[in-house]
Amino acid sequence: MSETRRTAYPPIQPHETGRLEVGDGHALYYEICGNPAGKPVIFLHGGPGSGCSPTHRRLFDPTRYKVVLFDQRGCGRSTPLASLEANTTPDLVEDVERLRAHLGLGRVMLFGGSWGSTLALAYGERYPEHVTEMVLRGIFTGRRAELDWYYREGASRLFPDEWERFLAPLTEPERADPVASFRVRLLDPDRTVRAAAARAWTDWEARTVSMRTLHDGAGAFGASDAAIAFARIENHYFVHDLWLEEGQLIRDAGRLAGIPGVIVQGRYDVVTPPVTAWDLHKAWPGSELQIVEDAGHAFSEPGTLDRLLVATDRFAG
Repeated sequence: MSETRRTAYPPIQPHETGRLEVGDGHALYYEICGNPAGKPVIFLHGGPGSGCSPTHRRLFDPTRYKVVLFDQRGCGRSTPLASLEANTTPDLVEDVERLRAHLGLGRVMLFGGSWGSTLALAYGERYPEHVTEMVLRGIFTGRRAELDWYYREGASRLFPDEWERFLAPLTEPERADPVASFRVRLLDPDRTVRAAAARAWTDWEARTVSMRTLHDGAGAFGASDAAIAFARIENHYFVHDLWLEEGQLIRDAGRLAGIPGVIVQGRYDVVTPPVTAWDLHKAWPGSELQIVEDAGHAFSEPGTLDRLLVATDRFAG
């Protein structure tokens, strides 16, 4: 008998939207969906720099959860778009805390994938008393080995064709350090140069994120203002090692003891390989690691989506 997998909840609209001034000229867009009296969960999007989408609302039972989504500094509907000023991991951790306090949420559940898992861990280790549970996917902690795997040598050996396209905008000398070289181009005053770099940067992710190829539409995303903002912000974080000490989030995972956590990880995730999820699981007392045997990095892959929905349903209480 074939396995029956869960699919996302039906589309919903927010019943409240707002903007929160967080200082340094930044204003965050946020929205609240689901049950106003439900269990509060804060959704932390990936990237950094990608923003939230309506699909993210559908990961939670709208009758049982009060779902808070927000676009992080410089991306999505937050302003100013693409700003790198005062845009660091510590800034975003404090933004989560400001939003939680602003909305009077008390203790909250955190949900995050990829960079969203990084931010969730950074917040949870800073404010464990404010977290009830965590559901994390595609674990990324910003260690040098993780960045080098994806932007130097590792994923490039599995996707040599896509790697060649990724490096195409760079000169031969620039290819020795793609992240630093793309930064120069993503900060270029000429929008055409920025757009070409952003297209290459975003296509590399779009074409390696899933076990099912996502080539359709990958290039079209590259020239938009949103794509340039995404590439600029993500590159900005990686150039600065995410403003984290080497191994910090794994080292400090003991601070999460007592916080139930489900870690969902695709076996064939080439963006954030399973070793990081494994290391986190071993360092986080009481965490639960679920390896999805037929999945890559994307949350939308059927096996991963199923596990995430089962986890959010379990924690709904």
